[in-house]
Amino acid sequence: MDNISSHTKPLIAVEAKRKILLVEDEPDIRELVRYNLEIEGFAVVEASDGEIALRLAATERPALVILDLMLPGVPGLDVCRTLRSKEATMQIPILILTARASEVDKVLGLEMGADDYVTKPFSPRELVARVKAVLRRAYGPTLNRPHEHYEKGRLRIDYDTYEVTLDGQPAALGLREFELLKFFVEYPNRVFSRTQILDLVWGQDVYVEPRTVDVHIRRLRQRIEKDDANPTLLLTVRGVGYKFNPDALAE
Repeated sequence: MDNISSHTKPLIAVEAKRKILLVEDEPDIRELVRYNLEIEGFAVVEASDGEIALRLAATERPALVILDLMLPGVPGLDVCRTLRSKEATMQIPILILTARASEVDKVLGLEMGADDYVTKPFSPRELVARVKAVLRRAYGPTLNRPHEHYEKGRLRIDYDTYEVTLDGQPAALGLREFELLKFFVEYPNRVFSRTQILDLVWGQDVYVEPRTVDVHIRRLRQRIEKDDANPTLLLTVRGVGYKFNPDALAE
């Protein structure tokens, strides 16, 4: 994932009827998902292949993308990677919906920037719940909060604009990595297990594996550590979990 632009997020967050971009090449599945989303009050824009999806993501500015991996033309993982690399779309949450259910596929999808992963066959009810959970995490908590920021040593975090700078330079953080960093700086030097991090950052109503935490911690380290192979900020406490070391910000 990449940096979250401050000039786009508020426009999406205040939409009365949030728009979902559904990227799926099977018409029957598109109809099923669209129906269940629309009865929950969402507006749905559809794309049947990766090329159309990328164009619509840039022009429609959806609040969330539901993305199949096995698409004609541009594969789903390439769509995910491209969305995360473009300034206009890098902040949009992505929920992968696919028949590829192996652990390798899930980890790869998360590493490409997806925020959640649902496998086929799926429950439409669960899918809608996942969509709501991702949207709530992405936009809900920030709407009524006063302008706040964190600043210590070489790190500055603006909680309203979702901008992070290290040594005065913008850090390319995505939504999940931003949430993780915010969580850790609020609890310095406290050790959290993977299960605790999932509950407190992802939420208890989200069904993801503990391995998900490791994937996102690795990506966050790549963005904020001077040497992600030898981290000094996000430390691993073997057999327990992770903790944030703010003293390293002065180094």
